[in-house]
Amino acid sequence: MSAIVRRLSVPELSQQILEMAKTGVYRQSIFEALRPLATQQQIRKAIAHAKRFGLHSIANLRDAELGTYYQVDLTQYQTQRHLLHSPAHFGEDADLLQRVTVSQQTIAQILGVARGLAIGLGVASLACGSLGWGQISLSLLSGAIGVAFVWGLQRSKVPPAS
Repeated sequence: MSAIVRRLSVPELSQQILEMAKTGVYRQSIFEALRPLATQQQIRKAIAHAKRFGLHSIANLRDAELGTYYQVDLTQYQTQRHLLHSPAHFGEDADLLQRVTVSQQTIAQILGVARGLAIGLGVASLACGSLGWGQISLSLLSGAIGVAFVWGLQRSKVPPAS
């Protein structure tokens, strides 16, 4: 019978690491203890996250086999402990590039939709004008101008893509 093990989130792993580091712990020991609960990448992220809450390394206790020796600054940990699971303070550094890329793609899509709508309304206005539907043509032209203005305003606020 295989036991299903629940994977811990990065803040939960960070809390485990901070608890372990109260008495001092080697990096390799952290990986061994948390390996059933998380992947190596998640543990690395949790160590980086825990450093925001008082985890620090002791350079002169570094071991060739066990790696970095960590301890926690209890004062910093106690004052910031309530923020450990707060999404506002979590912000994974490793995902920053991905979040920026997704944001840029979303902005490009929004600009594309606005541009397409302005062009579509302009074409529809010309078609209605050529068919002799003056009021509808004027309404569509007004809409096209309004959407084009909003598109231009949005585009002016977006930094150029690199």
